[in-house]
Amino acid sequence: MSTEPPAAAPSTEADLAHISPRDKAEILAQALPYIRKFHGKTIVIKYGGNAMTDPGLQQDFAEDVVLLKLVGMNPVVVHGGGPQIDEALAKVGKKGTFIQGMRVTDAETMEVVEWVLAGQVQQDLVGLINVAGGKAVGLTGRDGGLIRARKLKMLDKDDPSKEHDVGQVGQIETIDPSVVKALQDDQFIPVISPLGFGENNENYNINADVVAGKLAEVLKAEKLVLLTNTPGVLDKTGKLLTDLSAREIDELFADGTISGGMLPKIASSLDAAKSGVNSVHIIDGRVPHSMLLEILTEQAYGTMIRSH
Repeated sequence: MSTEPPAAAPSTEADLAHISPRDKAEILAQALPYIRKFHGKTIVIKYGGNAMTDPGLQQDFAEDVVLLKLVGMNPVVVHGGGPQIDEALAKVGKKGTFIQGMRVTDAETMEVVEWVLAGQVQQDLVGLINVAGGKAVGLTGRDGGLIRARKLKMLDKDDPSKEHDVGQVGQIETIDPSVVKALQDDQFIPVISPLGFGENNENYNINADVVAGKLAEVLKAEKLVLLTNTPGVLDKTGKLLTDLSAREIDELFADGTISGGMLPKIASSLDAAKSGVNSVHIIDGRVPHSMLLEILTEQAYGTMIRSH
């Protein structure tokens, strides 16, 4: 058995040491057209998948968000929390169940969802962004009357006459973005938990992809960026589809290429693209700094969805 200590992982500094100063300058200069193009524009980012559970990727994400803010863009973050919710449910002896990609949410599950999303996940993310040099503020759908919702009526995708009861899962009625706009204008970075409220003050758990898509529409965002655990939208052979139109997506729904957890993601992306959001990007959150690469370089790091 070898007694040698394991080799230390190279630091980022060491990784970049071989790049000449001139090349570094060139790389930075290449971002300039994108910085100019998106200056002052709103970018809604759905934060989920590995990017929110791996500590190194969490830090990369926080740095990316702060950088986008500092170069004059307006990032708005909507976060999920699936793995953290499942972990918390397991602690109280419950197992999460899903119908057509939506979490079934009874009263007990709702309490856990609120505690995990608005407490643990949101506050961790706010802290990470603040440590990276930003000024993040956590919001739920209650704050400033941001997200009004009603109970989701979920029809069976194969038999529309059949309805599934998924409990306290909400469907967005209206989004009032005034609190988000007020924060943006004051150099803050809003971090939003996908929780809404009903007309009798009842709580609703809303799919984070749906919230991000709707918020992008209401804010007239330049881009909607969804971080996932896949390279993007894949065809049946597993090949990445980098550029899709609305019509092509309808075909992928019809032949079953898009299913499960990708359903709400793609459906809300498509709605946003059709409602004036210039481009929607579904990108691989497992790639360090994938968001910066997608927004500030020519290289495609996922699937881009166009409205036509």
